[in-house]
Amino acid sequence: MPVAEASVRKRTAGIVGAGSIGSAFAIVFAAAGHRVVVQDPAAASLENARTRVSTSLQELKQFDLLDEPAEDVAGRIAYVADLSQAVHEADFIQECAPERLELKQPLFTEIERHAKPDAIIASSASAIPASRSMGHLDTRHRCLVCHPGNPPYLIPVIEIVPAPFTDPNVAEQAQRFFAAAGMSPIMVRKEIEGFVFNRLQGALLREAYCLFRDGVASIEEIDSIVRDGLGMRWSFMGPFETVDLNTQGGLASHAQKMGPAYARMGKERGQDDPWTSDLVERATAERRSSLAIEDWQKRTEWRDRQLMALLRHRRRLAVNQNNSTTAQAAK
Repeated sequence: MPVAEASVRKRTAGIVGAGSIGSAFAIVFAAAGHRVVVQDPAAASLENARTRVSTSLQELKQFDLLDEPAEDVAGRIAYVADLSQAVHEADFIQECAPERLELKQPLFTEIERHAKPDAIIASSASAIPASRSMGHLDTRHRCLVCHPGNPPYLIPVIEIVPAPFTDPNVAEQAQRFFAAAGMSPIMVRKEIEGFVFNRLQGALLREAYCLFRDGVASIEEIDSIVRDGLGMRWSFMGPFETVDLNTQGGLASHAQKMGPAYARMGKERGQDDPWTSDLVERATAERRSSLAIEDWQKRTEWRDRQLMALLRHRRRLAVNQNNSTTAQAAK
C-alpha cells in the first residue's frame, strides 16, 4: 500500500507521549507550520507539556530562533488524552513513549489500529530498533525509527533508521519531512541497537566512566577536557575532520602516527578493532572526496577562525554573566 507524501506541504503530525521529547517535537513540527496533536493519558503530563512548550517558544523568540510570534506557533498545537484523537487524522506519527519494549510494542499495535493506512509511524527510541518494537505490525512497511538529539528544536540532527521491512520510499519521505522542518536528517544504512548517535556517545561515556573509576581524573576534570577541549572542535566539526586537520598529510598520516596507540588503548578495554590499511584507505578516499589535500591548509585556517569566533562568544557570555551576577549582588 502506498504511503502519503510527507514533505514540504503542511501536514498533521500526531505525537504520542507528552514528555520532554514529545513536547520538543511539538515545537519542531508546529514551527514548521504543521498542525500538531500531542497525546498522553495523564492530564498532568499534558499540562506540563503545554507549560513546557509555551516557555520554550518564548525563549526561542528571545534568541531570534522563531520566524513568527510564539503564540502563533503554540496555536497550532492541541493536547488530548485519547490516542485515537491524536493519530486518526495524522499524516506523520511520532511515538515518544519511555524506552521500554514491553510498553512500546502494545502501544504501536494501538497506534496502527487508529492510524490512517497511509500515515508514517515513527519511533523516537534511543536504542530499540524498529524490528523489535514494530516488527509484529501488519503495516510495518510504513514504520521506522526517527531518533532525535535532545531537545530536537535545538539539536537539529535526527537519525532516520529504517528496518529491513521498511518501504524505502517511507524512509525517504521521513527524511524530506524532517529536512523541510529545518532538521538535519541522517539515513542510518544498517539497523543496529543504539544507531549512530548513542553508539558514539556511549563510546565516550564508557571510557569516561573507566577513567573516573580508575582514579585517572575526576568527573569535573573529565567534563572540562570535553567542554574546553574536544567539544570546542566537535561543536562545528566531526571526529574524522578533526583528526584530518590535526595532522599534516591528513587522515592517512594521522592513522599511521596514532593508529597503533589507539589500538593498544582499545585492547586495554577489551576491544580489538584496529584501523587496518584497507579501512584507512577507504576512509581517506571518502575524506579526500570532500576536501582535496591541496586545500588542507585553507581548511585548517578556517578551523582556527571558527575556534576564535567560538572563544569570543564564550568570553562575551562569561562577561555578561559576571555583570549580571554583580548587578544582582548590588541590589
